[in-house]
Amino acid sequence: MVESEAQGRLPGIVPVSIVDIGSNSIRLVIYEGMNRAPAMLFNEKVMCGLGKGIAQTGNMDPVSVERALTALHRFKALSKQARARTMYALATAAAREAANGPDFIEKAEAILGCRVRVLTGEEEAQFSALGIISGYFDADGIVGDLGGGSLELINVKGEDYGQGLTMPLGGIRLSEFSGGDLARAQAYARKLVRAVPFLKEGEGRTFYAVGGTWRSLAKLHMELNKYPLHMVQDYRMPFQEAMSFLDSVIRNKDQKEPAYQAVSRSRRALLPYGAIAMREVISIMKPAAMSFSAQGVREGYLYSLLPNHVKILDPLVSAADELAVLRARSPEHARELADWTGRMLPLFGISETREEARYRRAACLLADISWRAHPDYRGLQALNIIAHSSFIGITHAGRAYLGLANYYRFEGLNDDSATGELAAMATPRLLWLAKLLGGMLRVLYLFSASMPGMVPRLRLEKPIDPSTGLDLEFVAPIEFQDFAGERLDGRLAQLSKLTGKKLGFRFG
Repeated sequence: MVESEAQGRLPGIVPVSIVDIGSNSIRLVIYEGMNRAPAMLFNEKVMCGLGKGIAQTGNMDPVSVERALTALHRFKALSKQARARTMYALATAAAREAANGPDFIEKAEAILGCRVRVLTGEEEAQFSALGIISGYFDADGIVGDLGGGSLELINVKGEDYGQGLTMPLGGIRLSEFSGGDLARAQAYARKLVRAVPFLKEGEGRTFYAVGGTWRSLAKLHMELNKYPLHMVQDYRMPFQEAMSFLDSVIRNKDQKEPAYQAVSRSRRALLPYGAIAMREVISIMKPAAMSFSAQGVREGYLYSLLPNHVKILDPLVSAADELAVLRARSPEHARELADWTGRMLPLFGISETREEARYRRAACLLADISWRAHPDYRGLQALNIIAHSSFIGITHAGRAYLGLANYYRFEGLNDDSATGELAAMATPRLLWLAKLLGGMLRVLYLFSASMPGMVPRLRLEKPIDPSTGLDLEFVAPIEFQDFAGERLDGRLAQLSKLTGKKLGFRFG
């Protein structure tokens, strides 16, 4: 088979696929490779419902099993077509609990040509925790992973996690146990959740919600509130708002509101049960907020396989650097911008937090990814690419900062119709920092012609001669004096107006 000459993929890594055999769905995800923030090459799921009927019969439904095995044949072929050299396969509650689970796993392994690892409930919780650790900056709270057959809970703080716990509270199982009686489902969920010993340790922290049904709740909430950015990863809801929303989902069993169309039909029936499970957990935990995660067991498992020197990398900065390699005129220049702005920001009276510094570095790495667009649309293209990329390790406000900084870098430092929705998502401080960074980049790109080697030779310092009346001077070697010009002066004037500091250029 002839290989493509396409340069849109990272060099030096090869695709890897993972098959996730859950109680409600089975899914194939093919990733670009084993790196810190792997990009998806292909993603497909089939809603087989392997967990249906297990509570009553002790077995996975034969029809569901046949659907799953048929899907696995396709998944194997797709993985091969995508040139994945390694396949991993995981199975959760349905396969580990059903009497016919071992026979199903044996057939699945024969089809896939690899071992299917049947996770214990504790392992499932641990990999969910690692999924959160890999996808969040400094995670701190309790992770809940709701599948079709079970609910796993585990405490996380930074890189550490506690003892995982599993309980038979999956969406399918809760639905079948209650026979459609939501009051009975609620009483059953409350009884199980009250026995969790560490839930109250999460008070005032974050509840990280993992699993397809809970992600569907996030999508519904976005639709109901006309939220402009349809990104589940780190979509947040304050505690009291979450309680009210979950109550409304439980009451609205008929799902007549148009917003429910945002949720796939196969998930809608389980929404009230997912809401019940979540409500009972957070009513005891009392978190400050909910955060919905697109990261889960699959991502946590792949993260566990990475060497330590890769695990410690920042996933946001890593992904931004990779995008610079794939799309920028000069990744080296982008890295120079990140280093230079970090050194010079204190001269504007700015002391960054660790998180703000990460965002600034990522924004600089992404500052040239839209250069191939028409000049009139480079800012808008940068804004759209950044706002809608599948970055991890970033909040929605942080995502707005990255996109806006690069929009301002192209379009100027005023807001317009293109920035309104994102500007409303950013905090006032992040919005100002985005404009400051955008203003600095507007100067630096004119000075460097978007190529490396120049920015490190530029300094920002207080003027030697007080009579200039300047607060700060951009100082470059004398041999660069031909870079002076009206356009550069105009960009300095913009930055001066924004910061309230009188700025100038000096060569010498």
